[in-house]
Order: sequence, then structure tokens, then C-alpha cells
Amino acid sequence: MTGTVDALLLLSFGGPERPEDVMPFLENVTRGRGVPPERLAEVAQHYLHFGGVSPINALNRELITAIETEFATRGIDLPVYFGNRNWHPMVEDTVAAMRADGIADALVFPTSAWGGYSGCRQYDEDIERARAAVSDAPRLTKLRQYFDHPLLIESFADAIQAAVDRLPADARERARLVFTAHSIPVAADAAAGPPADGGRLYSRQVAEAARLCAAATGFDEFDVVWQSRSGPPQVPWLEPDIVDHLEALAGRGVDAVVVCPVGFVSDHLEVVWDLDNEAAAKAAELGMSFARAATPGPDPRFARMVAELVAEHLAGIAARRLGTVPGYGCTRDGAICAPECCEPVRRRK
Repeated sequence: MTGTVDALLLLSFGGPERPEDVMPFLENVTRGRGVPPERLAEVAQHYLHFGGVSPINALNRELITAIETEFATRGIDLPVYFGNRNWHPMVEDTVAAMRADGIADALVFPTSAWGGYSGCRQYDEDIERARAAVSDAPRLTKLRQYFDHPLLIESFADAIQAAVDRLPADARERARLVFTAHSIPVAADAAAGPPADGGRLYSRQVAEAARLCAAATGFDEFDVVWQSRSGPPQVPWLEPDIVDHLEALAGRGVDAVVVCPVGFVSDHLEVVWDLDNEAAAKAAELGMSFARAATPGPDPRFARMVAELVAEHLAGIAARRLGTVPGYGCTRDGAICAPECCEPVRRRK
């Protein structure tokens, strides 16, 4: 079951794997965004706290192994390649290797489930840049957004329940469920999605995924907050921040929380620093019981989901979605997103 497709490319963000890589990596990430040097130095310390090594590349290699195993089980005979936007293996180098291996037509799985510029369109730009850098590059078709795929929601729901079970027994019934995702500028969220869809696609999708996860675990109430802000302080970003929100909850008498990083597919550095360090420390300072739900990347269902997304193209399997908020993506005939969809704010007139 491969049709005309020759391979799958897992396309991700990238991260440093040595201390000397940290600042060059951060400069790649923030190029053209006006992030103050002092903020880069601050974030560099987060990486250096872990020896200058981000977990993300190792986690993606583990995911690739799981996808290859799932492919073998399903009879999908496709090699899986790995490329990054911001650090080695760079996607341009990976696409060159694919061409050298004779790959002519590949699908692309991005490690972002979301719409918006950073979550979706920037991956299209990565693909375009890599193909432009390689003569006779293979055709690359990015798979659709998967924020409400049943297997993703099931994985998060089980992780939430496991986190509840780690709280003190007498705190479980009253624990507050808090979802987090990466903050983005308010203007970028307003521009997210096709103009006819009204914007705010990213925050709407995050809220929808949170709703689905909460319903699957029996929570009637929950909060959606944000983390990992990195832009200039004068630019409004989505709020509240998770640490500020914990303080607000404590002021209302909440003394137990379960935090689910619904916006992330793996325990990379922003998850382990912002939640396992900063948020956990703030909860301890407030006398609040705190448990963080695992991300879905290592769950076997995540690799199964990737295989299902591939099968949608190879075997014409209908897309499985649980939500009502629009999701967009690509078909074998090209992008179904509007040409002006999710334009970066700096390019809008």
C-alpha cells in the first residue's frame, strides 16, 4: 500500500544537541522577529540547565522508529526521513538525501497539529525552501492538521487521568484541569486561518482540543492558558500565562491542579522547563498539589495516528475527526487552504 508515494518526511522544529549549538540554534529560531538579545540569553540558560541538549531530536527519532514499526504492521512500505526547520538535520539536507536516494514523491508529517502561521503555514514554507534548494527535488505533500484526531484525544485523555491519579488521594476530586499551548502574538492569532473563516483558528482549535480532552476524562470545567512567550514585551500575546494563572487559581482557593500541555506532541524543552520547572515551582510555592499530564508522542497511538493520516492518502480512507472547529490541510491534488491563509502578520498590508 504505497501508490505513487515513495517516502514519509517527518518535519519538526529542531533543537541543539551540544552546548555550543544553543545560541546558533536560538538565533535561527528568532531571526527577523526582533527578540531582544537578553531574552535569547535567558532562554539559552534553559537549554544549558539540561547540558545544552534539547530532548526534541531524540524524541523525534524514537517517534520515527515507532512509525516504522506501525508501517510494517500495516504493510505500508515507506522509508521515514527526518528534517528540521532550525537545527540539524536541516530539512534542506534531508530533501537532498531523499533525492539522492531516488525519492520522487513523499508525504510530510509536521510535528504540529495546528493551524496558524507557526503551526501550519511555516511548515509549508519550510517545504518550499527545501525544494528550492535542491534541484529535481521530490514532490512533498504535507498531511492535514490533526488537532482533533480521535487517537490524539484518547492519548491525552489517558494522560490526564494518569496525572489525576498521581495527585494526593484527597485532592483528586477537586483538582482544576488546566490546558496549555504555546502563546503567539494576538495579531498572529487574529490572522490565523482563511480570511473567510474569521481568524483565530489557532486559539479556536486549541480550545476545541481542550474541550474534547476534558469531555473524554469527565471534567465539566477547565481552563485554557498559554506558555513559552518569546516576543518583545510591547507586543500583545495570548494570555494568561500558566504561572500567572496558577497564582489566580490560588487566590480563588484552588489547591490542586492537573496541567495538560495539549499544544505539544512531545516533552521537549519548553514543556519540561515551563511546566516541570517554572509552573511546578510556582505551584509548590503556593502550596498547590501539581501534576502534569504526559504528551502523546511516545504513546503507540500517536504512531498509529500518523499511519492513519498516511493511509488517508494511500488508500482513500475517510478522515477521522471529533471536533467542530475547522481543520485544513492538503490533498494529493494540492493545498486546500486559501492562498492568503495564515499569512504572517509582517506581510499583511
